[in-house]
Amino acid sequence: LSLADYVVTEAGFAADLGAEKFFNIKCQSAGLHPKAAVLVVTVRALRHHGGAAKETLNTANPAAVKAGLPNMEKHIENLKVFGLHPVVCINAFPNDTPEEYELIHQCTAQYGVKAVVSEAFAKGGKGAASLAEAVVESIESNSEHFTPLYHWHLPIQEKIQKIATTIYGAVEVVYSVKAKANLKTIEKLGFGKLPVCMAKTQKSLSDDERKIGRPRDFMITVREFEFASGAGFIIPILGDVMRMPGLPSVPSSEHMDLSDEGVITGLF
Repeated sequence: LSLADYVVTEAGFAADLGAEKFFNIKCQSAGLHPKAAVLVVTVRALRHHGGAAKETLNTANPAAVKAGLPNMEKHIENLKVFGLHPVVCINAFPNDTPEEYELIHQCTAQYGVKAVVSEAFAKGGKGAASLAEAVVESIESNSEHFTPLYHWHLPIQEKIQKIATTIYGAVEVVYSVKAKANLKTIEKLGFGKLPVCMAKTQKSLSDDERKIGRPRDFMITVREFEFASGAGFIIPILGDVMRMPGLPSVPSSEHMDLSDEGVITGLF
């Protein structure tokens, strides 16, 4: 922050996971006050959340994109909860269509949010210039008032309740017997005032990856707790989630090579 006019950080895994943790844990810990937020969307992901079959995700499907838009809408709403008016970045892929882009633009316009197509992958910096301009415009409008969702001093269950109901859209949080026992241990050790770092699937707003789109009227289950006393946060583990995804059986490095002329191949 002391070395540049603009500092961009990637929170990852959308506004229900990465952004929520960045805002509630990192920003409160470091005293940061973000001035803008960029919500990255892909047509392919919207097709998925609209119910398109996995084998058809790379095929144009405006109907599926339209059906998947409520997922994007929820992420826009989530960012606004934190006092930020997001810019939507449409990460362009070759199989996208203008009709699908138009559906996204129409949707974001209803929220008063600007959507910009980014072609950075294909065209480098020039392909993202319009996105950068939109972000700078958002920053210079000086209309953002960042506010965390909760304060650390709240009881653990209240912090979890706020995240689950406000960010995920759940109606209830239930705790397993093991989770309740873990909670007692955490309180006994004096860690109750730490922030919570939720561990759940990134494939759904809920804790069930099969619930695509914008699920409603669902419960989340806290299976157990862990805590990182050194780092300073509590980890509620929700549902059946793989916390450390495995690497592929054949790593990408196997396909990379460097020629005698210094040309690198196989990176993509």
